[in-house]
Amino acid sequence: MPSAPAKIIETFPNPAPQRDYHIHMEIPEFTCLCPKTGQPDFAVLTLDYVPDKLCVELKSLKFYIWSFRDEGHFHEDVTNRILDDLARTLKPRFMRLTARFFVRGGIFTNVVAEHRKKGWQPAPAVPLDEFPAQSNTR
Repeated sequence: MPSAPAKIIETFPNPAPQRDYHIHMEIPEFTCLCPKTGQPDFAVLTLDYVPDKLCVELKSLKFYIWSFRDEGHFHEDVTNRILDDLARTLKPRFMRLTARFFVRGGIFTNVVAEHRKKGWQPAPAVPLDEFPAQSNTR
């Protein structure tokens, strides 16, 4: 059976909900249509998130992303819509979606949208000088 676009985002339980960890995904083949001209717009999406209880299942994410290819959306709209749908489904501690659209009319457009769970704060960064020095001896 051929794969088909879908608006369903599937999840699975976070295997390590006791800690904050960062999931980074790059989606290099996003397309939608310009709502003014009907011409295709292409973008690279970068999804970064700190899961809470759920993680996104990759195949369903792929089909969800594909579902925009025949729809007309402004860059700002589609970026925020995808972030809202993912945040509503996953309820992450933190999520950032960066959409880097290819040049159109001599202008590159990057849209960055973020979601934070109420009250969530990232752990403070550990200064590099607190890590033990690496030894070149074996």
